[in-house]
Amino acid sequence: MTERTAAFFDRYAVDFNAIYGNSDRAFDGLINRLFRRSMLVRYERTLAGCRPIEGCSVIDVGCGPGHYSVALARAGAERVLGLDFAPGMLKIAGAAAKASGVAQRCSFVSGDFLTDPIGEKFDYAVVMGFMDYVRDARAVIDRVCAITRRRAFFSFPKAGGPLAWQRQLRYKSRCDLFLYREQQIRELLAATGAAFSIESIGRDFFVTLEPGRPV
Repeated sequence: MTERTAAFFDRYAVDFNAIYGNSDRAFDGLINRLFRRSMLVRYERTLAGCRPIEGCSVIDVGCGPGHYSVALARAGAERVLGLDFAPGMLKIAGAAAKASGVAQRCSFVSGDFLTDPIGEKFDYAVVMGFMDYVRDARAVIDRVCAITRRRAFFSFPKAGGPLAWQRQLRYKSRCDLFLYREQQIRELLAATGAAFSIESIGRDFFVTLEPGRPV
């Protein structure tokens, strides 16, 4: 992830959090139903996939404002590590964990997932809304496999179609954006030798990868 991307998301932290910070209103309206419904779907799929969660550990790569981290800690995760480039996002995440009474089980750290030492394995890895902005997708996937015991969950933004075009136009002056076709994702995942599934969920592909279970 580039410095330009990190700077953009630091500035965007409050507005990004507002997209689905209020579960009662986040996906109301035509625009959200068309362009952001996949955010809700991948959130629900990830929380369901991280079961059983009681007593488990989670790494949330590109954690943003901490929605996944806090929800999983509230569901019973023993330890959650949220990693992000943007200080503004981490500040919101820490406040959310404190407000939800799970601050003692959540750590939010500024860092580079590909280069910073991690030094432990996690039961689950969450990589949502992260692959959109990283140039070396294979390196990210390989490192996720190396530190995950059970399952990892990714979202990959779709290439092609009006939604992708609209998003590319909006992000052109903001930060680097990388879009994917299903065959590209299959090739990236097949190289790991692990079992995986790919589900189309609107503007994204939702991926479940099981590093400990070979194909």
